[in-house]
Amino acid sequence: MERRVLGRTGRLVSVVGLGTWQLGADWGDVEEGDARAVLDASAEAGVTFFDTADVYGDGRSEQIIGSYLADNPGHGITVATKMGRRDAQDPDNFTLAKFREWTDRSRANLRTERLDLVQLHCPPTAVYSRDEVYDALDTLVADGAVASYGVSVETVDEALTAIARPGVASVQIILNAFRLKPLDEVLPAASAAGVGIIARVPLASGLLSGKYTRDTTFADDDHRTYNRDGSAFDVGETFAGVDFETGVEAAHQFSDLVRDTVAQDLTPAQAAIAWIWQQPGVTTVIPGARNVEQARSNAVAGSAEVLGPLFASGIREIYDEHIRAAVHDRW
Repeated sequence: MERRVLGRTGRLVSVVGLGTWQLGADWGDVEEGDARAVLDASAEAGVTFFDTADVYGDGRSEQIIGSYLADNPGHGITVATKMGRRDAQDPDNFTLAKFREWTDRSRANLRTERLDLVQLHCPPTAVYSRDEVYDALDTLVADGAVASYGVSVETVDEALTAIARPGVASVQIILNAFRLKPLDEVLPAASAAGVGIIARVPLASGLLSGKYTRDTTFADDDHRTYNRDGSAFDVGETFAGVDFETGVEAAHQFSDLVRDTVAQDLTPAQAAIAWIWQQPGVTTVIPGARNVEQARSNAVAGSAEVLGPLFASGIREIYDEHIRAAVHDRW
């Protein structure tokens, strides 16, 4: 699998990483043994970047990763976690004292003295512009609690604000065939500044696998059921903010596009992942996986041949016809 340097962290990571929200909560139940099997299959397939957060399963995702890595010394895996959603989303809560509290908890969960990368977890927009926030993050680095810091954002404007800060190593943002806006300004700005881009929600919560129909249902504790209206968190995190029925129709067209224009034997999900990491400026893509088969299938996309301009133009056509009006100006 191809590897790239993750921005100002200086770390070499696989172009396909692993998002571990699924292993903590909000995607239905995943047993710990199954979660560890996903981590193991990903590592065996060449994945060297795990992304987690302190709120995934109230720390369960971090704990499972910490246990797995402790049992596999010399693993060479970079772990990125996130902080900031354990308290009320008030900009005044983003202080050095809170940062120390949150990172101390993550260090214990991950069984490490120093976190590889800690990201602000989609905080209120005002946080990205506060000098004291970055001063506090710089202090964490100076203290040795974290090696590098970055941000996870909801909007293009938040990303551009963070990229302008000299200490920000990486920006995590939703980027997929149904969320193209970051291609216009964020990726070029990140490349120019030497900031890494971590692309999340690459399959639009599974839509781009092409396996869903209008009748597909999800468990009650799955965010694809309870957050369709954005009542739990930003609706852009669920199906990339696309109405489910619209997304299903667009996803079927995407599957047809893969079949008609991709010479390799790739599934729609693999093609969706490969297309993202092949965009200039993207460092790594973090699809999730609930089982070993999904983990191995996702990793295959990290060695896919370059997808051609016909595929890219087809994505644009689908986006413009079905998606743009609903999402482009919102995020």
